[in-house]
Amino acid sequence: MAHSKSQSARDRLSPSGFMWRWLASLVLVFATWNPSGHSWLHWVLGSLSASQLGAIHFLTGAVLVAGWAIFMVATRRSLGNMGMIIVLLLVGCFLWFLSEIGLLRAQSATAVIWLAQFALATLLAVGLSWSLIWRRLSGQLEVDDSDG
Repeated sequence: MAHSKSQSARDRLSPSGFMWRWLASLVLVFATWNPSGHSWLHWVLGSLSASQLGAIHFLTGAVLVAGWAIFMVATRRSLGNMGMIIVLLLVGCFLWFLSEIGLLRAQSATAVIWLAQFALATLLAVGLSWSLIWRRLSGQLEVDDSDG
């Protein structure tokens, strides 16, 4: 009985569960590269130019590649191409709306890049959560029966 209780808790979508997925997506996107100059790519390029590239750079790069693979495969499987387009459209329109009412200002290329990265992280978080969202909305369980 305890097993089914923990199973049902794991299968439920909570606001905090979504926020953790979104936070993980933001960390993945912004840690890989961002316009601030503080990212994995900046660190590696700086180390490369100083001839100090080492195993830690490759290890952290492998962790990032693994993270991207997990997040992207989960997102593509749960949303599909059309779903990803729809989520990006909704996020883009929401950002445009915030800009139009004056809550958001994107007056430079750097600001637009930050917003695009925010949109990408949001897409990944929705993709990671979509099966749980779908189950809550429809009462139906999604099952991936593909081999790969």
